[in-house]
Amino acid sequence: MSQFWSSLVHTLTPYVPGEQPKVSNLIKLNTNENPYPPSDKVLEAIHNATNDKLKLYPDPNADVLKQRIADYHDLNSNQIFVGNGSDEVLAHAFQALLKQDKPLLFPDITYSFYPVYCGLYGIDYQTIPLNADFAIDINDYSQDCGAIIFPNPNAPTGKLLGLDNIETLLQNHSKKVVLIDEAYIDFGGKSAISLVNQYPNLLVTQTLSKSRSLAGLRVGFAVGHPNLIEGLERVKNSFNSYPLDQLAISGSVASFDDEEAFQSACQSVINTRETLVTKLTELGFNTIPSAANFVFTSHPKLEAKWIAEELREKSIIVRYFNKPRIDQYLRITIGNDFENQALCDALEEIINHKSQQ
Repeated sequence: MSQFWSSLVHTLTPYVPGEQPKVSNLIKLNTNENPYPPSDKVLEAIHNATNDKLKLYPDPNADVLKQRIADYHDLNSNQIFVGNGSDEVLAHAFQALLKQDKPLLFPDITYSFYPVYCGLYGIDYQTIPLNADFAIDINDYSQDCGAIIFPNPNAPTGKLLGLDNIETLLQNHSKKVVLIDEAYIDFGGKSAISLVNQYPNLLVTQTLSKSRSLAGLRVGFAVGHPNLIEGLERVKNSFNSYPLDQLAISGSVASFDDEEAFQSACQSVINTRETLVTKLTELGFNTIPSAANFVFTSHPKLEAKWIAEELREKSIIVRYFNKPRIDQYLRITIGNDFENQALCDALEEIINHKSQQ
């Protein structure tokens, strides 16, 4: 039926999301989901919102949620934009802010949705290679450009860029939008949201999918100068006026009302990550320092693809990227203690069996 496609569709290379197998007793460490459940307050709020009001449209502006996020970060609600997951927020940002006359800059190893958006919206872009340590060097972003975007911590490497470097980048490109994609910031970094009042060219995006254990609710948001937010709102209201349903709004607001559960889950992931890195080191893996809820690791003697296939045989799935520079690395989501131990036991068995061949 491809003869009915538009000319644009023929040119697209869609994003491939992490696998979601319909298999029981599977240890799933491939999509960076939080191993800990959402706050009880979230579940209660969603339950309470499940009533006859579902026959009505939700608030198209999600004002209650915007105000709650603004209060949480000591900002004004006109500095907040919300959408159906941070992917939708990013999609609107690509259209509203990042599509300029000059190329958009982002790392060569980064979130693989970025070039997909560029293809969809006809955005010229240039990738900037990470350095030999897989880190972003802001000196490499000195050329003229239309805008800049990168995750912090970066994905899939997990490496963090300090706020001092981000601030320098903002100063060096004061007339260009710099978008910091902070999907994983709560697992070991300081948010650039603290800089938005100083830099009108800064947009920060975050998600409730990772640190707040709400991947199934699909809520993301952006923080920035009201002028940037207005650009996003104009695109959003030309696309879908009701991106968040009532259950999502209610649950998201409640997630910001349970700081103890949020901080506890984040700290548990951080602690478990450090334990996993230690075990991986003992097994001979080289792991990039991570500030995310995943690690990026390689084994000097074993092919990454082969390891991933062997793990699958043991009902454990991790993420393998068949791409230049990173095809010998695995991205492993931080699981709970049981899942991480099962992973390490499986890896040890795989390594020992290989060494005996």
